[in-house]
Amino acid sequence: MNQKEGPSTRSVHLCSRIDPLTGAIVPPIIENSAFAYHTLEEWRAAALHQVPGHIYSRNTNPTTDLFEEKVAALEGAEKATSFATGMAAISTTLFALLGPGMHAVTVKDAYGATYLHFVQILPRFDIDCHVFETEDTGAIETAIEKNCDLLYLESPTNPTLKVLDLARLIGLAQQKGAITVVDNTFATPINQSPITLGADLVIHSATKYLCGHGDVLGGVVCGKKDLVETIFRHRELTGPSLDAHSAYLMLRSLKTLGLRVQRQNKNALALAQFLEKQPKVTQVFYPGLESHPGHEIAKKQMSGFGGVLSFELKGGYEAVKHFLPQLKYAYMAANLGQVETIVGPPATTSHVELTDQERTAAGIPEGLIRYAVGIEDVDDLKADLNAALEKI
Repeated sequence: MNQKEGPSTRSVHLCSRIDPLTGAIVPPIIENSAFAYHTLEEWRAAALHQVPGHIYSRNTNPTTDLFEEKVAALEGAEKATSFATGMAAISTTLFALLGPGMHAVTVKDAYGATYLHFVQILPRFDIDCHVFETEDTGAIETAIEKNCDLLYLESPTNPTLKVLDLARLIGLAQQKGAITVVDNTFATPINQSPITLGADLVIHSATKYLCGHGDVLGGVVCGKKDLVETIFRHRELTGPSLDAHSAYLMLRSLKTLGLRVQRQNKNALALAQFLEKQPKVTQVFYPGLESHPGHEIAKKQMSGFGGVLSFELKGGYEAVKHFLPQLKYAYMAANLGQVETIVGPPATTSHVELTDQERTAAGIPEGLIRYAVGIEDVDDLKADLNAALEKI
């Protein structure tokens, strides 16, 4: 298959094949911990990766292999490796590629736990981390030109939906020989292709849109073969592997990825436009809005604007506390990308690990609500928001 086919066709059919033993269309779950061999020679050749084969499911497994193959195909990547959680994917990537004396560049608006890796964890290992205001493109570019071994980007950002010019920043980093990593969780392979824009690696919290049903944790890194293999070897040693049953469930979910994301794109844009007109809402953050400062860049590098928006209520956190319980069709929970609408403030979701002062310094208002749109009928969601706004 190729990029000319539609997103739902690709989601359903990429890497799909009939099981040669049973004729099954749905791939089997291979739950084995270990895999047996008839001779020591065969076993050793597989263990040394001289021939294809599986030894132990912490390392590789047929079901997780298929999940990795499908995500790599959706992203247009050479190879992928999977993890037990999204943060396992992020932390393993950083520790596999960075070491003492190396320099990493990122932005303040990264996901909270990612941000804390750069400001608290990596510096303990003598890794020099430079964290910049997301809008300060000049400072980011200067840092890249001065000294950068790894550039880590996230666009749109979580939770204020800021948009970075990926092609521009990635191009500059690659001129300087830096590895470029993009967290594509919010955008999904349906809406954005960082590899087409030049990225070396793409990361997903597969728990979110790739799963989409709120019943599995997982992460995945895909990109250039040599870099993914370096990350895989680190993952083999540290052990945060994805289990076969979770991989099976996400293979199921990937078949509807195109369908779900396109519906969520449409819902989110309609709701962002609706909320922009509400007097009790001070500002709406969504790259699909013409009023969004990153709208033109988003139009250039995205085919859809995503299923997450955020908005700030008048009255701050007190207003948020009264507003959220009034919603009928939205769950207060720390997730996104599900078929159900999920809501919450950064203080309990994306940036719960940060203090109030750190959230303020990151430009995250205490009256902000992250609204991750589901696949419900948009008129019902609109009426639900309107009713809750009337009660505050």
